[in-house]
Amino acid sequence: MTPTDTPPPPDDFERVALPVVADVMRFALSLTRERAEAEDLVQDTYLAARRYWQQFRTGSDVRAWLFTIARHRYYRVSERAERQVAVEDAGLESLAAASIEHAALPSLTAELERGEMRDAIRRAMQALPTVYREVAVLVDWHDQSYETVAGILGVPIGTVRSRLFRARRLLQEALQAHAQDSGLVGPRSLGEERRS
Repeated sequence: MTPTDTPPPPDDFERVALPVVADVMRFALSLTRERAEAEDLVQDTYLAARRYWQQFRTGSDVRAWLFTIARHRYYRVSERAERQVAVEDAGLESLAAASIEHAALPSLTAELERGEMRDAIRRAMQALPTVYREVAVLVDWHDQSYETVAGILGVPIGTVRSRLFRARRLLQEALQAHAQDSGLVGPRSLGEERRS
Protein backbone atom coordinates (compact mmCIF):
# COMPACT_ATOMS: atom_id res chain seq x y z
CA MET A 1 0.00 0.00 0.00
CA THR A 2 1.38 3.40 -0.92
CA PRO A 3 1.11 6.28 1.54
CA THR A 4 -1.65 8.78 0.96
CA ASP A 5 -2.17 12.34 2.10
CA THR A 6 -5.16 11.11 4.03
CA PRO A 7 -4.83 11.04 7.82
CA PRO A 8 -6.04 7.81 9.39
CA PRO A 9 -9.33 7.66 11.26
CA PRO A 10 -8.78 8.38 14.98
CA ASP A 11 -10.06 4.96 16.00
CA ASP A 12 -7.43 3.24 13.78
CA PHE A 13 -4.63 3.96 16.25
CA GLU A 14 -5.17 0.79 18.28
CA ARG A 15 -5.60 -1.38 15.19
CA VAL A 16 -2.53 -0.04 13.37
CA ALA A 17 -0.03 1.05 16.04
CA LEU A 18 -0.54 -1.38 18.91
CA PRO A 19 0.35 -4.61 17.06
CA VAL A 20 3.97 -3.43 16.67
CA VAL A 21 4.56 -2.56 20.33
CA ALA A 22 6.99 -5.51 20.70
CA ASP A 23 9.11 -4.14 17.85
CA VAL A 24 9.10 -0.67 19.39
CA MET A 25 10.10 -2.21 22.74
CA ARG A 26 13.05 -4.04 21.16
CA PHE A 27 14.16 -0.83 19.49
CA ALA A 28 13.78 1.10 22.76
CA LEU A 29 15.87 -1.53 24.56
CA SER A 30 18.58 -1.14 21.94
CA LEU A 31 18.68 2.58 22.67
CA THR A 32 18.37 2.61 26.45
CA ARG A 33 19.99 -0.74 27.32
CA GLU A 34 17.77 -0.91 30.41
CA ARG A 35 14.31 -2.45 30.57
CA ALA A 36 12.72 0.14 32.88
CA GLU A 37 13.97 3.03 30.73
CA ALA A 38 12.86 1.21 27.58
CA GLU A 39 9.38 0.70 29.00
CA ASP A 40 9.20 4.41 29.83
CA LEU A 41 10.39 5.27 26.34
CA VAL A 42 7.78 3.00 24.72
CA GLN A 43 5.05 4.55 26.83
CA ASP A 44 6.24 8.05 25.96
CA THR A 45 6.46 7.07 22.28
CA TYR A 46 2.90 5.75 22.20
CA LEU A 47 1.56 8.77 24.05
CA ALA A 48 3.20 11.06 21.50
CA ALA A 49 2.04 8.85 18.63
CA ARG A 50 -1.53 8.98 19.93
CA ARG A 51 -1.33 12.75 20.29
CA TYR A 52 0.02 13.20 16.75
CA TRP A 53 -1.89 10.34 15.11
CA GLN A 54 -3.38 12.70 12.51
CA GLN A 55 0.17 13.29 11.17
CA PHE A 56 0.55 9.62 10.29
CA ARG A 57 -0.35 8.91 6.68
CA THR A 58 -2.49 5.93 5.76
CA GLY A 59 -0.36 3.32 4.02
CA SER A 60 2.90 4.48 5.60
CA ASP A 61 5.13 2.11 7.59
CA VAL A 62 3.84 2.51 11.13
CA ARG A 63 6.95 0.82 12.60
CA ALA A 64 9.26 3.33 10.93
CA TRP A 65 7.05 6.18 12.13
CA LEU A 66 7.09 4.87 15.71
CA PHE A 67 10.84 4.17 15.60
CA THR A 68 11.40 7.77 14.54
CA ILE A 69 9.30 9.07 17.41
CA ALA A 70 11.08 6.76 19.88
CA ARG A 71 14.50 7.85 18.68
CA HIS A 72 13.64 11.55 18.89
CA ARG A 73 12.18 11.18 22.37
CA TYR A 74 15.18 9.15 23.54
CA TYR A 75 17.68 11.77 22.38
CA ARG A 76 15.60 14.61 23.79
CA VAL A 77 15.67 12.96 27.24
CA SER A 78 19.37 12.07 26.89
CA GLU A 79 20.30 15.65 26.02
CA ARG A 80 18.33 16.90 29.00
CA ALA A 81 20.13 14.40 31.27
CA GLU A 82 23.55 15.45 29.93
CA ARG A 83 22.85 19.06 30.90
CA GLN A 84 22.18 18.04 34.51
CA VAL A 85 25.09 18.02 36.95
CA ALA A 86 25.94 14.53 38.18
CA VAL A 87 26.00 14.34 41.97
CA GLU A 88 26.33 10.60 42.45
CA ASP A 89 29.52 9.07 43.75
CA ALA A 90 31.51 7.52 40.86
CA GLY A 91 32.50 4.54 43.02
CA LEU A 92 28.88 3.78 43.85
CA GLU A 93 27.97 4.06 40.17
CA SER A 94 30.69 1.55 39.27
CA LEU A 95 29.48 -0.88 41.92
CA ALA A 96 25.90 -0.55 40.70
CA ALA A 97 26.96 -1.11 37.10
CA ALA A 98 29.01 -4.16 38.12
CA SER A 99 26.10 -5.64 40.07
CA ILE A 100 23.75 -5.15 37.11
CA GLU A 101 26.27 -6.77 34.76
CA HIS A 102 26.82 -9.64 37.20
CA ALA A 103 23.08 -10.18 37.54
CA ALA A 104 22.71 -10.28 33.75
CA LEU A 105 25.35 -13.01 33.25
CA PRO A 106 23.70 -16.34 32.47
CA SER A 107 24.47 -19.37 34.59
CA LEU A 108 26.75 -21.53 32.46
CA THR A 109 25.29 -24.74 33.82
CA ALA A 110 21.72 -23.65 33.07
CA GLU A 111 22.34 -22.24 29.59
CA LEU A 112 22.41 -24.29 26.44
CA GLU A 113 24.97 -23.34 23.83
CA ARG A 114 22.26 -21.77 21.72
CA GLY A 115 21.05 -19.59 24.56
CA GLU A 116 24.62 -18.65 25.38
CA MET A 117 25.22 -17.57 21.79
CA ARG A 118 22.00 -15.55 21.77
CA ASP A 119 23.22 -13.80 24.93
CA ALA A 120 26.64 -13.22 23.35
CA ILE A 121 24.99 -11.63 20.32
CA ARG A 122 22.82 -9.46 22.55
CA ARG A 123 25.84 -8.35 24.62
CA ALA A 124 27.87 -7.65 21.49
CA MET A 125 25.02 -5.61 20.04
CA GLN A 126 24.60 -3.63 23.27
CA ALA A 127 28.35 -2.91 23.36
CA LEU A 128 28.25 -1.21 19.94
CA PRO A 129 28.45 2.58 19.92
CA THR A 130 24.96 4.03 19.57
CA VAL A 131 25.37 5.25 15.97
CA TYR A 132 26.24 1.72 14.82
CA ARG A 133 23.83 -0.11 17.13
CA GLU A 134 20.72 1.79 16.04
CA VAL A 135 21.44 1.09 12.35
CA ALA A 136 22.12 -2.60 12.99
CA VAL A 137 18.99 -2.99 15.10
CA LEU A 138 16.76 -1.28 12.54
CA VAL A 139 18.16 -3.12 9.50
CA ASP A 140 19.05 -6.54 10.91
CA TRP A 141 16.49 -7.00 13.69
CA HIS A 142 13.55 -4.99 12.36
CA ASP A 143 14.07 -5.57 8.61
CA GLN A 144 13.84 -1.88 7.76
CA SER A 145 15.15 -0.81 4.35
CA TYR A 146 18.18 1.47 4.05
CA GLU A 147 15.89 4.22 2.78
CA THR A 148 13.57 3.87 5.77
CA VAL A 149 16.47 3.84 8.23
CA ALA A 150 17.96 6.91 6.56
CA GLY A 151 14.62 8.66 7.09
CA ILE A 152 14.35 7.55 10.72
CA LEU A 153 17.88 8.67 11.55
CA GLY A 154 17.91 11.74 9.31
CA VAL A 155 21.13 10.72 7.55
CA PRO A 156 22.01 9.88 3.91
CA ILE A 157 21.68 6.27 2.71
CA GLY A 158 25.46 6.09 2.26
CA THR A 159 25.87 6.84 5.96
CA VAL A 160 23.44 4.04 6.80
CA ARG A 161 25.45 1.63 4.64
CA SER A 162 28.80 2.61 6.13
CA ARG A 163 27.49 2.47 9.71
CA LEU A 164 25.93 -0.92 9.07
CA PHE A 165 29.17 -2.24 7.57
CA ARG A 166 31.12 -1.02 10.61
CA ALA A 167 28.50 -2.42 13.02
CA ARG A 168 28.61 -5.84 11.39
CA ARG A 169 32.42 -5.81 11.45
CA LEU A 170 32.46 -4.93 15.17
CA LEU A 171 29.89 -7.64 15.88
CA GLN A 172 31.94 -10.17 13.92
CA GLU A 173 35.05 -9.31 15.95
CA ALA A 174 33.18 -9.52 19.27
CA LEU A 175 31.58 -12.86 18.38
CA GLN A 176 34.91 -14.24 17.14
CA ALA A 177 36.43 -13.30 20.51
CA HIS A 178 33.49 -14.95 22.32
CA ALA A 179 33.89 -18.13 20.27
CA GLN A 180 37.61 -18.22 21.06
CA ASP A 181 37.00 -17.59 24.77
CA SER A 182 34.40 -20.37 24.80
CA GLY A 183 36.74 -22.77 23.05
CA LEU A 184 34.43 -23.14 20.07
CA VAL A 185 37.20 -22.06 17.66
CA GLY A 186 40.94 -21.68 17.94
CA PRO A 187 42.67 -18.31 17.76
CA ARG A 188 43.29 -16.98 14.27
CA SER A 189 46.53 -15.28 13.42
CA LEU A 190 46.61 -12.19 11.23
CA GLY A 191 48.16 -14.24 8.44
CA GLU A 192 45.30 -16.77 8.52
CA GLU A 193 42.73 -13.96 8.56
CA ARG A 194 44.27 -12.31 5.50
CA ARG A 195 44.37 -15.58 3.55
CA SER A 196 40.70 -16.36 4.22
